[in-house]
Amino acid sequence: MSPLAYIVSLPVRAYRLVFSPWVGMSCRYQPTCSAYSLEALEKHGAIKGSYLTVRRILRCHPWGGSGIDNVPD
Repeated sequence: MSPLAYIVSLPVRAYRLVFSPWVGMSCRYQPTCSAYSLEALEKHGAIKGSYLTVRRILRCHPWGGSGIDNVPD
């Protein structure tokens, strides 16, 4: 993971540490959005990984899809 991607991943890591246990296991997609975000940042770097993360979070709403949604290559 590049240094910039690592910095961008810090809020995601904080969310997983602090808020994720309180929210519960109610994710619509597999892998969860936080795991997807970390994988996208690792594979694609800070800019494209952030774009993929935001796009994934915007798809996660009551009228959105569900199921397996892996990070694209």
